[in-house]
Amino acid sequence: MSFASPFPEVEIPSSSVYDYLFGDIGDADLDRIALVDAKSGRETSYRELIGRVDAFAGALAARGIGVGDVVGLLSPNSSGFAVAFHGILRAGATATTVNALFTASDIAKQLTDSKARMLVTVSALLPQAKEAAAAAGIGDDNLVVLDGDGRQSGGHPNAEDLMGPGQPPPDVSFAPSSHLAALPYSSGTTGNPKGVMLTHRNLVANVAQIRPLHGMEPDDTVLAVLPFFHIYGMTVLLNAALHARARLVIMPGFDLADFLGNIQNHKCTIAFIAPPVAVALAKHPLIDDYDLSSLKVVMSGAAPLDADLGHAVAERLGCSVVQGYGMSELSPVSHITPFDGGKLDMTVQAPLSSVGWTVSNAASKIVDTDTGDEINPPTEGLSKTGELWFKGPNVMAGYLNNEEATKQTIDDDGWLHTGDLAQVDADGCVYIVDRLKELIKYKGYQVPPAELEAVLLAHPQIADAAVIGVNDADGEEIPKAFVVKQSGAQLTEDEVMEFVAAQVAPYKKVRQVAFIDAVPKSASGKILRKDLRG
Repeated sequence: MSFASPFPEVEIPSSSVYDYLFGDIGDADLDRIALVDAKSGRETSYRELIGRVDAFAGALAARGIGVGDVVGLLSPNSSGFAVAFHGILRAGATATTVNALFTASDIAKQLTDSKARMLVTVSALLPQAKEAAAAAGIGDDNLVVLDGDGRQSGGHPNAEDLMGPGQPPPDVSFAPSSHLAALPYSSGTTGNPKGVMLTHRNLVANVAQIRPLHGMEPDDTVLAVLPFFHIYGMTVLLNAALHARARLVIMPGFDLADFLGNIQNHKCTIAFIAPPVAVALAKHPLIDDYDLSSLKVVMSGAAPLDADLGHAVAERLGCSVVQGYGMSELSPVSHITPFDGGKLDMTVQAPLSSVGWTVSNAASKIVDTDTGDEINPPTEGLSKTGELWFKGPNVMAGYLNNEEATKQTIDDDGWLHTGDLAQVDADGCVYIVDRLKELIKYKGYQVPPAELEAVLLAHPQIADAAVIGVNDADGEEIPKAFVVKQSGAQLTEDEVMEFVAAQVAPYKKVRQVAFIDAVPKSASGKILRKDLRG
């Protein structure tokens, strides 16, 4: 049977993202600082941010960009990204956000598939942006380099060229329930990237669903290191923080010393991270050199966080650590642990090994992957493992130009099949076991890579690890560990296998080990297992 969200229903207004975030802002909040570019120290107030978004939208409208058009956005985190993203949406166009680590070929594929008419980027990414734009048929005048020299000197318009004339924002009309606001592309960790069609209602709904549970307030200072081009950073960081009138301290990329220094210097109260950052926070000696006492909560997402690792971070930093769950196709948050762990809303604390409860206005179910039967929530303990399904107003409209993939993911009753294996406990908390497609089948037994990775990370001489299934000489699928040693560590393959074997069932033992310099991961922190398979 399905289980509905235990949280109160929330109102989801029929409005654009721009109107939802900024339409009712009060005079007292306009002069609050919205954005701080950590590298330069430049501050942007809410008043200035809204003015720049309006000007960006006006510039796009003056160039004939509006409802029905797609604009590519290729940039690391910055206040300029926030302005461009919301300017595109304000103009009635759709933003297809591009991974800043993409090659020119990858960028060109996305621009071509999405039929983007314009690409907005920054100087550091201009070489690959220019090559990709040319391949996608985007001319120099529609390749905007936000921090560039400008049309006269560099041949491409910059932010001043666009916003300097102060064109008024257009009057646009569209249906928020069907009009696409964002078109991110799924990560492709288990298949080819697909355009995820997210409407204005999807994005508005997800902010409305998570805001009361986060408890983010105007006086909070939020560290923004997760990329805005990824749906996690786009919704949970950028949009939710702006709706809360909080202050975002924006980092263009992750550097541990900068990360810690920004928490200390800006007195950040909230940090959103992915599990790879948690590994550093738990294990790196640099942590002890910084005053992190302002930090109230660390929320982890984008991949499963092991409970022991989370507890190690909480103890070392002296703050609350919680995790949530989502995916691009869900805008992205479907399950959440409130910042207080659930004590106020639920009167129970969500175990750190769980991703919390189903968000408001939504429902979940767990389905046996062999029989197709629904798995009932238990009266005590944990349920059987099955695929997690979800239904709610934050479910995507579908995959762009890919009806077959859409039908495989969203069934006729509106349930989105996540492809993740999960369990539920008697309190309704959900636990992510692993990706269905990443399960290792050893002699008929199911071996979740994430479980073995958690065991490996507990070893004091292991800095990072990933596990995949490979075939041995007899064609049997076996677990293979890729291990990153701590600096100066002396560790053998046999020692790694013995360490794991002492803690898991015999069929779950790691049977091959390779030492590597770094585990390949996406910008959102997911392990790129396809890269390990070579």
